[in-house]
This record gives sequence, structure tokens and C-alpha cells, in this order.
Amino acid sequence: MDKHTQEQVNKGIMLPLMEEFYTIQGEGYHTGRAAYFIRVGGCDVGCHWCDVKESWNADLHPPTLVENIVETAKKYSNTVVITGGEPLMWSMDFITKLLQENNIKTHIETSGAYSFSGKWDWFCLSPKKTKFPLEEVYSKADELKMIIHNKSDFDFAEQQAAKVSEKCELFLQPEWSKKEKMTPEIVDYVMKNPKWKISLQTHKYLNIP
Repeated sequence: MDKHTQEQVNKGIMLPLMEEFYTIQGEGYHTGRAAYFIRVGGCDVGCHWCDVKESWNADLHPPTLVENIVETAKKYSNTVVITGGEPLMWSMDFITKLLQENNIKTHIETSGAYSFSGKWDWFCLSPKKTKFPLEEVYSKADELKMIIHNKSDFDFAEQQAAKVSEKCELFLQPEWSKKEKMTPEIVDYVMKNPKWKISLQTHKYLNIP
């Protein structure tokens, strides 16, 4: 990457774009709503069950002008979900400013492991044991989405829930490869602890991106 391009990426004027697509939000609070997804490359959180490991190496994904990304997005939806990878590895200030100037709602899905940037209409925090969120991020969360891979993850979920604000929506979501085993456990847990809700990866059941 040449020096100029690197400077543009560092400022968030360009982002390593892995993919972008119009689909139905499959998880969490906004399940069932149409949205334009922007998947940014780069992640070092390293979840062993990640289903987009090809996003981890940012160098594999071409630096793309944010202006071009926004021009495409506004043809499809008034809601954009920025995900990864780990989007907060990059400055989100420019892309969210430009999206909102075009009357597009800005949503993010993040582990919170990097410094907060951007202006968000909806901030979904999904903490991981491999790299904890920064303390500054917890107060920003509108939604806490905890992935449940085994029983110890319930304790981790409660530890994380204690750090977010009272307005934050709380979700437990079975890790896809363990869904048959963990979904009944989650159902039982939510019935005993009704501050939580269940999130499912409905897009996978519907066979859509």
C-alpha cells in the first residue's frame, strides 16, 4: 500500500472493504429489518468459531473510498450496518458522518476492543473473551449481544451486562455450531433471568446472506 493510500485509510477516508450487500438483519434487536451491510476487513480478536475468518487479514481487502461506499449504500436502504472483521480498528468518523448527511441510519456490530469512533444510531456490542472491550465502550452500547458457546459463557455474559447502562437491550445468542446443545440452555436461562432476550441467527435459517 502506498503512503497516500495508507494515510487515507488511517483517516477513515478509505476503508478495507471486504463485501457489501443488501439483506435482512438476522440477529439481535433489529432482526427482520432490511439493511445494507458493509463488512470491513481486519480483526485480531480471534474467535475460534468466527464464520468470517477471511475478514481477519485487512491486507486482503482493497482500500475503498468511503464516498463510493456511501453512494452505493444509499441506492438500497436508509439503514446501514457496519460490521467486520472488527470495524473499530479503523476510524468510523467520516463514514458515519457521510451516511447521516444522506439520512441513512448508522448501526455497528463490534467487539468493542478498539477505541470508540463514529456517530451511531444503534451500537451493538458483542464482547469476546479473547480481547475484552475497552471500558469507554460499555456506556455507548444500545444492545449487548453475548454469544453462548458453552455454559461458562453465561457467567461471562452477566459480567459484561453489569458494565452496560440500564437502557441497554440484553441478548443471548447460541453459537451456530452449538445451537442444538445450547439453545435449550439459553431458553431455560432467559426464563429464569428475563432481563435477557434470545437472539437467533435467523438469516442462516432463512438461507440468506
